[in-house]
Amino acid sequence: MGTTDKTALVTGAGSGIGRAVALALAGEGYGVVLAGRRVDALEATAAMAPAGRMLPVAVDIADPASVKALFDRAGEVFGRLDLLFNNAGTGAPPIPLEDLTFEQWKRVVDTNLTGAFLCTQQAVRMMKAQAPRGGRIINNGSISAHSPRPNSAPYTATKHAITGLTKSTALDGRAFDIACGQIDIGNAATPMTARMSGGVPQANGEMAVEPTMDVSAVARAVVYMASLPLDANVPFLTVMATKMPFMGRG
Repeated sequence: MGTTDKTALVTGAGSGIGRAVALALAGEGYGVVLAGRRVDALEATAAMAPAGRMLPVAVDIADPASVKALFDRAGEVFGRLDLLFNNAGTGAPPIPLEDLTFEQWKRVVDTNLTGAFLCTQQAVRMMKAQAPRGGRIINNGSISAHSPRPNSAPYTATKHAITGLTKSTALDGRAFDIACGQIDIGNAATPMTARMSGGVPQANGEMAVEPTMDVSAVARAVVYMASLPLDANVPFLTVMATKMPFMGRG
């Protein structure tokens, strides 16, 4: 185990990529604020850590007051914030664009984009005010930030927007020792990608089983990005299953 007095906040920490990253950071000695909708899932994540400081906090990621309370709680318990991993995300049903309801569209935008913005806003405020000043923000972008899957307009649109948020945060945070980068992930084996073992639609209209990779590869990549000193940054990093049909997609 590494040793550090640093603190991280991970959204969507109750399962999948968020859980894996939170546990990997705890293994490096981080105090970790576990943020998500369900306290029971967050507590299950905390129970998996062999040691370390884990703080589960339920949050509605799309509600400004709830997000502010989350960061206030992190500050009360740990005193500072060194790393934010904006990971919480969701998708809409894979149906034709014209059949999506406004509510389905809004739910994805609220979670994937508005939630990331609200968390970034609170993190920047903390990182500017604390001493030593600064910190790092890592956004979960996705392969879909580059190329869409069929019938994925809400998810793809928000992930493209996350790239803009990453660039703007990196620019606006530069003068305050706040680094911002993005990890674009392809086919990590999580509950969200379980359906790939049964075949998923391809751009040419066919169905195909897609390979996945162990989610620990993502966790190691995030830990690497987080380990850099604040005078160095990885703006964009892609980690994907080697044999997934991405290169040449579209």
